[in-house]
This record gives sequence, structure tokens and C-alpha cells, in this order.
Amino acid sequence: MSDAYQSTVVATANQDNDEVMSVKEWLITLLILCVPLVNIIMMFVWGFGSSTKPTKANFCKAYLILTAIVIVLYVLLIMVVGIGAAASGVNA
Repeated sequence: MSDAYQSTVVATANQDNDEVMSVKEWLITLLILCVPLVNIIMMFVWGFGSSTKPTKANFCKAYLILTAIVIVLYVLLIMVVGIGAAASGVNA
């Protein structure tokens, strides 16, 4: 391998290590996410903010996607149960 390639690989690896979140940062993040309403706001701030570390931003984006999927499934379930109840003649 050439020296230029090796120095590029080492420099890239060092940049990646600088972006790793510590256990303390993860604990603070998870504690903040336990607070209702604040968690939703912070997910958007961290997920789409420019100053957020990439690992935290990716985590927040994935969590928002998962939350959206769960909400859609929940709404579909409520609709199916509601339609089933209406079709059977049960008064709610």
C-alpha cells in the first residue's frame, strides 16, 4: 500500500472515533427521551440538527421511523376493531 493511502485510512479512522458517543452521553440521551413530549421534540432536534453527532442523529431518525410505523399500525388496528364492532352491531 502507498503511504498516502495509509495516511488517508488512518485519518478517516480517527475522524470516525471522534464521533463516537460515550456511555455518559447515551445515558443522558436516554434519560431525556423518558420525558413525555420533550422526547418527541428532541428526536426531531437531534435527528435533523446539524450539530448532532452522526450516531445520535441516525438513532433518532430510526426511532422516528419506527414510531411512525407503530402509530400507523395502531390506527389500522383501531379502524379494523371499530369496523368489526360496527358490523356486528355492538354499541360502543
